[in-house]
Amino acid sequence: MIQIFITGGTFDKSYNYINGELFFEKTHLPEMLKRSRCKLDVKVETLMMIDSLDMKSSDLKKIISKCKNSKHKRIVITHGTDTLVNTAEAIAKEKLDKTIVLTGALIPYEFGNSSDGFFNLGCALSFVQTFEKGVYITMHGKYFNWNEVKKNKEKGVFEKK
Repeated sequence: MIQIFITGGTFDKSYNYINGELFFEKTHLPEMLKRSRCKLDVKVETLMMIDSLDMKSSDLKKIISKCKNSKHKRIVITHGTDTLVNTAEAIAKEKLDKTIVLTGALIPYEFGNSSDGFFNLGCALSFVQTFEKGVYITMHGKYFNWNEVKKNKEKGVFEKK
């Protein structure tokens, strides 16, 4: 079984078509898994629904605690991209005997075909099944060890350090 922890981020933002604001309403993960006809044995748990720039140390501690205490050895975490690398580093410092893959989206799932979230989730679910124990980040079909990646905010991509 694969544990999926949801923390929010652009991945799960909804769009108010009247005032143009992004907000959190509910996670889109169950719908995404259903639409993709996912046949994996997954357990989905929402830990929080926040923008990663609003993440506090208590939120990070909760994510780490959930990873530590999960009985599952394969974990996917959906996360805001702005602090994704920071969270991956904090989890990696725990040296857990698990395979943990973090992913996010630059464009909300609710935006439809222009969102990268669907593809990123699929990559994360594939990688978490095949990678050795450790902490990884996947975005746009690429994967990185947690300590070899940075977000290039000017280009809107994740790349090697």
